[in-house]
Amino acid sequence: MPREDAAQPEFWEKRFREGFTPWDAGRVPAALHEFLKTEPRGQRVLIPGCGSGYEVRAFAEAGHDVLAIDFAPAAVERAQRILGPLAQLVRREDFFRFDPGGPFDLVYERAFLCALPRLLWPRYAPRVSRLLRPEGRLAGFFYFDDGERGRPFGLKPGELEDSIPIFTGKERWQIWSLKRTRSLPAKAGTPAAARRC
Repeated sequence: MPREDAAQPEFWEKRFREGFTPWDAGRVPAALHEFLKTEPRGQRVLIPGCGSGYEVRAFAEAGHDVLAIDFAPAAVERAQRILGPLAQLVRREDFFRFDPGGPFDLVYERAFLCALPRLLWPRYAPRVSRLLRPEGRLAGFFYFDDGERGRPFGLKPGELEDSIPIFTGKERWQIWSLKRTRSLPAKAGTPAAARRC
C-alpha cells in the first residue's frame, strides 16, 4: 500500500472524518490567553491549518480580525460547527496558494508547521514573510524534536535561533517579528526567516 501524503488534503480529510485527531487539545492554550491580554485590539490575524478552530474564537473575542484556513473540508466543517456564529471566519484554502486580500499583522502557529512534510518547509518561511506586513509577527507554539520521522515533524536545535523553552516537553511558545530592513538567507529546509523578539 502506498504511503499517504501529508502534503495532500485527502490525508487530513481522512483523519478528520474518522475522528483521528490526537493533536486536538479541545481548548485554547493558557499561554495564548495570556498573550491576547497584552495585545492591542484590531490586528489582522491568520490561523493556517486551523483544524477545529478553538483559537479563532479566542482571537475574535479579543477584538481581532481573524481569518482561519484549512485545506481539509472536514476540518473546515468541524471548525465552522464549533464556532457557530463565527463560522464565516473559517475558509477552505491552501496556505501556499490562497490570496489573502492584504497583509496580516500576525500569523498564529499551532501544529501547522509540524504537520507539514519537511519537503514543504523551505516554502513555509518565505510564504509567512509574504503574508505579513512589515514588522508583522509569527507567534505560537513550535514543536521541537531531533527525530527524522514525522508527523509531527519537529524542529531541530538551531533551526530557530535563540529558542527559549517555556513549556516542559517539546513545544515552545515563541514570537518572531519580521524585519524587512535587510534580506537574510535561510538554510535549506529551515523555516526561520524571521527573528525572535
